[in-house]
Amino acid sequence: MRVATDIGGTFTDLVYVDDSGHVEIAKGPTTPPNFEQGVIDILDKSDINKEAMSTFIHGTTVIINALTERKGARTGLITTEGFRDVLEIARGNRPDLFNIRYKKPEPFVERYLRKEVSERLNYKGKVITPLDKEQVKDIINYFKQQDVEAIAVAYLHAYVNPDHEKETVNLIKELWPEVSVSASHDVTKEWREYERTNTVALNSYVQPIATSYVNRLDNKLADFNTGSQNFIMQSNGGTTTFEEAKKVPINMVESGPVAGIYGAAVLGDLIGEENMIAFDIGGTTAKCSLIEKGEVKVSTDYYIERNDRNAGYPIKAPVVDIVEIGNGGGSIAWLDEAGALKVGPESAGAIPGPVSYGQGGTEPTTTDANLITGRLSADNFDYDVDLSLVREVIQKKIADNFAMTAEEAALGIIRIANSNMLNALKLISVRKGHNPQDFTLVAFGGGGSMHAPALAKELGVKKVVIPVASPVFSAWGMLMSDLRHDYIKTFIKRLINLDKKEILEQWNQIDNEAYDQFSHEGIRKEDVVFNRYADMRYLGQEHTVKVPIPDGNWSDNHLQKIIKKFHELHEQNYTFRLDDTETEIVNLHVTAFGEVEKPEFKKRETTTTLEDAKIETRNVYFESPGGWNQTDVYQRELLPANEIIQGPAIVEEKAAVTVLYQGQTLEVDDYGNLIIETGAR
Repeated sequence: MRVATDIGGTFTDLVYVDDSGHVEIAKGPTTPPNFEQGVIDILDKSDINKEAMSTFIHGTTVIINALTERKGARTGLITTEGFRDVLEIARGNRPDLFNIRYKKPEPFVERYLRKEVSERLNYKGKVITPLDKEQVKDIINYFKQQDVEAIAVAYLHAYVNPDHEKETVNLIKELWPEVSVSASHDVTKEWREYERTNTVALNSYVQPIATSYVNRLDNKLADFNTGSQNFIMQSNGGTTTFEEAKKVPINMVESGPVAGIYGAAVLGDLIGEENMIAFDIGGTTAKCSLIEKGEVKVSTDYYIERNDRNAGYPIKAPVVDIVEIGNGGGSIAWLDEAGALKVGPESAGAIPGPVSYGQGGTEPTTTDANLITGRLSADNFDYDVDLSLVREVIQKKIADNFAMTAEEAALGIIRIANSNMLNALKLISVRKGHNPQDFTLVAFGGGGSMHAPALAKELGVKKVVIPVASPVFSAWGMLMSDLRHDYIKTFIKRLINLDKKEILEQWNQIDNEAYDQFSHEGIRKEDVVFNRYADMRYLGQEHTVKVPIPDGNWSDNHLQKIIKKFHELHEQNYTFRLDDTETEIVNLHVTAFGEVEKPEFKKRETTTTLEDAKIETRNVYFESPGGWNQTDVYQRELLPANEIIQGPAIVEEKAAVTVLYQGQTLEVDDYGNLIIETGAR
C-alpha cells in the first residue's frame, strides 16, 4: 500500500492506493504546532492497515511556517572577510520605488552573529588567502557563548571551489558536534553572493526544526511497525528520503503545494492535455501554476514574503513556479476603513475555523458564504451547523453595512474571493504572454471545484477538469512523484568558443554526483533519468532564459540547434530577439529523476444512471440568473460516464463540491474526472 499525506493550513489530507489500484481518501484538521500529530490522527481516522504500508510520502508546511512566523533556530553566519553585511546590503532593486518610508527586509541573522574570517578565492576558485583556522576556532567559541543553535558557512566564490567551506565545516563538527551546520556549496552551486548567502542562512535557520520534525514523524511511523520507505516532497516537484531532507531542508519550503502541480501534469498526460493551469484552493490559500507542453516550470528565482511593498527574501533553491494568495475557504470577510468589502488574506484556519464549524469562529468566511447561498449543504459538514448563527454573523458584520440581505452579502463575498483568485490566475497566464483560451484549468483542493467554473468563464478558459480525489489532489500527486534532485552549477562560457570537451566533463561530473546520491536512496542506476538545461543569455545581459538541451554530442550542428532554441524562447519571454548578438551559458541545470513504482490508472466501471446519482433538488443563490434557482444536486461517485449534465447543477463528493453555472455542461470521463465545458468564447 502506498500512502501520501499533505499538511495544509487548515486540513491534513491523506490518499492511499492498494495493490489492486483501489484509491481511498481522508481529511482531518491540521494540528499546529505538533503537525506530525495531525498525520497520525488522519492515519488512525482512515482505518488503513498501517503494517501494509510499503511507501509513505509526506508534504509539509513546517519549513515555510518556521520562516514566516520567525520560529527558527538561533543562527550564526561565518563568511569571508569584508562580506559580513551582504545580508544587510541585499539588492537595490526595491519593489516600491517611490516609497520614502521603504525599509529593507531585516536579515534572519543579526549582525552580532555574523562573523568574518580571513580567507579568499578569486572568481576562478584559485586560493588567494588561505583559510585562517584559528579565527574559525575563536568564532566557534563565541557562538557557544551566544547560545547559537545552527551555523551557516558562506565564502566568496565557494560555488567554484568549496575547499575552504569544507575545511570550516569539518572543524565545526570536530569542535562542536552538537550544533547544526550547513555550507553554501551543499545548498546551491549558483553564483550571486547575496542570494547564495541568504539561502544557506535560511537553510541553517530551519535545519534544527526540520530535523526534529522529521525525526518525530519517523519515530511515530516506526511505532506502526510498517517497515515502509519514507519520502518527503520537495519544492521542485519530486521526492527525497527523510535523511536527505534533513540535510537541505530549505528544499522543502513549498513542499505541499507543488505536489498538486506535478499531479496535474501526470493527469494531463493521461487525458491528452498538454497545456494546463493547475489551480489549488485550500482552506487558507489559493495557488496556481502554468504547465506548458506537459512541463512543470521550475525556477531558482524564488522569494518568500515578496510583494508590491516588500522585497522579500531570495532562496536559490529549485521551486515550481507558483503564485500563491491568501484566499481560501477559511478566508475572513471584513470591511476596510473606507467601508469596502475585502476577503482575506487572514484566515480562520482549522481552529477556530469558519462560523459554520461551530468551534468558536466569530468572523464570516468564504465557506460560510457558500453555505448561505446553498452551494454547500449543512448535511455534509463534520460539525453540527447552526445555520441561523451563520446567517446572523454575515448579516451583522457585512450585510447591514450595505443595506442588503445575508444572501446578497454572501454572494458578494464569493465574488470578491473569485476576483482575488482571478488576479492570481492572470499573473501566471496573461501577464506572462499566454492566452488562457489555449489552456485547460485543472482545479483541486477543497475549494477548487467550487470556484473554478466561474473563474474559467471569466478568464476565457473553455474547459475545466476536476480530477479524481480532487479535495486531496496534492497528496494524490505525491503518489505519482518520482525521486528528484536538481543540480545547478554556474558555468559561464561563450558559445562561440565553447570547449566541447570541457562542457561534456561538467555534464559527466553532475551525472556521477546524481548516481551517487540516488544510490544512497536505494535507486538503481538504470532507473535514473536525466533532463538537461542551460541558463543562457545574450552577451551583456543580466538575466537568463532556461533552454532545454537535447541529447547528443556537442557538435557544431548541436550547438546551432541550442542557440536557435534560445532565440525562440527569449522572444517568447521578452518579446524580442537579437540573432546577430553573441550568446553565453551562465548555469548548467540537470534534473535527475529516480523512477519509482507508481499506481496504475484504472477506468471506472459504473452501471448507474443520472437518476441514481441525483440526491435532491435545492435552492441555490446565483448571480446569473439572479436570485434563488431550483438546482439539481448529484453524488459524484454515482455519476455515469459520458452523460451530459446541464447547468446550473451541484455535484457533491467527500470534502468538495462542484458548482456548475447556467450555460455550462459537465460529464464524467472513463477515469472518473469531471470535464466541464464553460461556454467561454
